[in-house]
Amino acid sequence: MPSFLEAPVAGAYHLLTSLVTAIEPLAGSSAAVIAIVVCTLVVRLCLVPLSVRAHRGLRARAELMPQLKKLSDRHRGDPERLQRELAKLQAESGTSVFAGLLPTLAQLPFFWLMYTLFSRAMVAGESNQLISGSLLGAPLGLHWPVLTGTPAFVVLAVLLGVVGWFSARLQLRQLDETATPLSRRLARILPFGTLLSAAFLPLAAWLYLLTTTTWTVVERTILQR
Repeated sequence: MPSFLEAPVAGAYHLLTSLVTAIEPLAGSSAAVIAIVVCTLVVRLCLVPLSVRAHRGLRARAELMPQLKKLSDRHRGDPERLQRELAKLQAESGTSVFAGLLPTLAQLPFFWLMYTLFSRAMVAGESNQLISGSLLGAPLGLHWPVLTGTPAFVVLAVLLGVVGWFSARLQLRQLDETATPLSRRLARILPFGTLLSAAFLPLAAWLYLLTTTTWTVVERTILQR
């Protein structure tokens, strides 16, 4: 890892271990689990303004769909003109094709830190204390076991599947009558991609993904009202 990235990793490590130490008298061996959930919730709370902005952008873009379709039909034979007209329409309306990606992109540094902290035996020049934490008897630094069904992974996999199902329902609800069959198929499948990607991550990252995806479902439900 480049040396300039070690500083944020060390800072995050000391912050997280301090939080674990503070709640350990009450939480015991679950202190690291609670610390991950709390940190994730704090990050998502800080990102609420971005989520609101992204939701407004998606709603504005949905309202523009009839105009976007007209432009596509009108300039179908001239891709360059079509791109210019689409860019002009989006600029005038203040929307963007990346409107819904803002919260996800903003979370990437935190997710990278979480993965790094629970996938290394040494952090900040000392033995990594965080990976000694456990959930249902499984160390937080453990990856998905190939031959054994560790209860922690099974429970989290089921919960991620349930959250993915609710997320898929929300995405389908957002689609209008102009949505293509491919769009509807992707809306049903993509939310379960979190479960697939989790198979390659340590248990701590599973906790993060479950917490953040649950927050996303609740947040979208509230914003869509």
